[in-house]
Amino acid sequence: MPDASHAVNDEALDRIFRSARTHNAWQDRKVSPALLMALYDLMRMAPTSANSSPLRIVFVTSPEAKARLKPLLSPGNVDKTMSAPVTAILAHDLKFADLLPRLFPQKPDMKNAFADPKVAEVSAFRNATLQGGYFILAARALGLDCGPMSGFNNAGVDKEFFLEGTVKSNFLCNLGYGVPEALFPRNPRLSFDEACKIV
Repeated sequence: MPDASHAVNDEALDRIFRSARTHNAWQDRKVSPALLMALYDLMRMAPTSANSSPLRIVFVTSPEAKARLKPLLSPGNVDKTMSAPVTAILAHDLKFADLLPRLFPQKPDMKNAFADPKVAEVSAFRNATLQGGYFILAARALGLDCGPMSGFNNAGVDKEFFLEGTVKSNFLCNLGYGVPEALFPRNPRLSFDEACKIV
């Protein structure tokens, strides 16, 4: 059993894990910029390799930005994305190492470990994906519902929203307040013995 003095309560565990679902239908309720800032501020505290923090996010909220995103979505993702108050584009910066002298000051030459572009790409993708998981948990902890998804034209999104050319999209996550009645039944999960070993 976990140490109860350090564990969050069951209500929090339900909100973040047990009762949380992937939403596809959304209430007509806005998500404020202040809440998006609070979401990032919470998420950024979680660990990444050498504090590399390669995740970059574009929060698509305006009708104009949604119109730019719409033709880049797979057909099955159009309606739920257009009706969501916010669609976050989660991406990774291939030039993340340029910031390591500031982000990892105890080892100023750490950026040299990522001089090989292939090494940098693998690390950027891995750590930004990890941050994407933290993003979903932080959003749920702050009372938002999430609809993470693939199913879009990555190259098109990169060209449309990341003009610098060194930031590459990974996945999208719709944010807002979901419609519980529109949820699908929860699918099964693997048991501990199917997925894990203790050695």
